[in-house]
Amino acid sequence: MSSGFLQAQGAAQGSRPVGGAVCKGLEQSSELSAGGGGGGPSGPFPKWAPMLRVLTSTLRFPRPWKPLETRGCSSNPGAAGREIQVCALAGPNQGIAEILMNRPSARNALGNVFVSQLLEALAQLREDRQVRVLIFRSGVKGVFCAGADLKEREQMSEAEVGLFVQRLRGLMTEIAAFPAPTIAAMDGFALGGGLELALACDLRVAAASSAVMGLIETTRGLLPGAGGTQRLPRCLGVALAKELIFTGRRLSGAQAQALGLVNHAVAQNEEGNAAYHRARALAQEILPQVDIASGMAIEGICYAQNIPTRDRLEGMAAFREKRLPRFVGE
Repeated sequence: MSSGFLQAQGAAQGSRPVGGAVCKGLEQSSELSAGGGGGGPSGPFPKWAPMLRVLTSTLRFPRPWKPLETRGCSSNPGAAGREIQVCALAGPNQGIAEILMNRPSARNALGNVFVSQLLEALAQLREDRQVRVLIFRSGVKGVFCAGADLKEREQMSEAEVGLFVQRLRGLMTEIAAFPAPTIAAMDGFALGGGLELALACDLRVAAASSAVMGLIETTRGLLPGAGGTQRLPRCLGVALAKELIFTGRRLSGAQAQALGLVNHAVAQNEEGNAAYHRARALAQEILPQVDIASGMAIEGICYAQNIPTRDRLEGMAAFREKRLPRFVGE
């Protein structure tokens, strides 16, 4: 495999969006800045009044709670046979949603049905603006996601393989673009596409000893095809990402944390779900925060107010002339 597979990552280094909302917020900020650049309306309103109108349509103002279609929860036991189940938590955890991956016969391998149901779940959750945090977890003990379903893929034609891998890549993009923070709770194996799924999430939590992760495709005569060549170097840096991909090395949760691949590594418990419990606690910390899209819109308004000021022009002039700026508060 050529080392040129990472050439596209440099331009985007350090610019990874949180659940895609940063990109959306920046676009909104551009609109706000454009609105603030022209002469403001006359009368008692400030020139950035148009931006305030944009903000009211951008911010997530509270609205009555509309429960998700709960799947895999005690209220809907009939969904137990689905490979992907959705659950919206209630009470003090309201705002946290979970995607439960439950394909024990294939260790949560990424097959056609699995991927279809996961895309369906993401589409459902994306439409519910009360979802503030999304956790990906496994209902299969000892495994998060074993990666591609190679038995299923073996039955595909070359054309079908190409289309399916493209679909997988689209799935990971959907996860990365989800409008709320996403957390991968890895209590077991996350290999190949399973790690690519976790990399598409904003945050990763792993069991220190029982979680095993790696982009192992090169040991199967393959290469990562669902975003791993792009997201791993953005997480760890190019050189280390190349080493892990070229060797197909597997890491424990503790080793992954030491490298910065996961945010937290926790000791496993008897139930085998310690990473999930840590992910829940992390989600509870996130809940009170302003969502990213709204925060970026507010930032856009504040920045737009700075654009027409004399101090901004003075600061740039001082930088160009290599002198200390003389700010006047205007």
